[in-house]
Amino acid sequence: MLQTSPVALAPVADYFKVLSEVSRLQVLCCLKAGAKNVTEIIEETGLGQANVSKHLKILAQAGIATRQPRGVSVYYEITDPLIFQLCELVCDRLALRLQEQSHQLKKLEALRDQQTSQTKISSSSISF
Repeated sequence: MLQTSPVALAPVADYFKVLSEVSRLQVLCCLKAGAKNVTEIIEETGLGQANVSKHLKILAQAGIATRQPRGVSVYYEITDPLIFQLCELVCDRLALRLQEQSHQLKKLEALRDQQTSQTKISSSSISF
């Protein structure tokens, strides 16, 4: 359970900081299918080598990914697949919020259209 003390919350904040970078999330998603080396991640994401290496280092330092040498290559993989459930939960919540906002916009558009129609009717009924 979450505690309210800053000391207890700091690691939680740090964990979410790791997930707050779009390119890092691309790398993370790339690893969802399984272990990959830097070249495979570059090909899949379109990111540069230095960028991918930097993000893999951050993911490894945070304990989200591990690196394992295999021959002349180093392969990276996700340490805890639960991370993807967390991402799905966030995506689901964002989708719900967007649906609600879309519904509210449609209501506002309908109200605006109704007011525009009433204004036209009022204007046309004025006689001189």
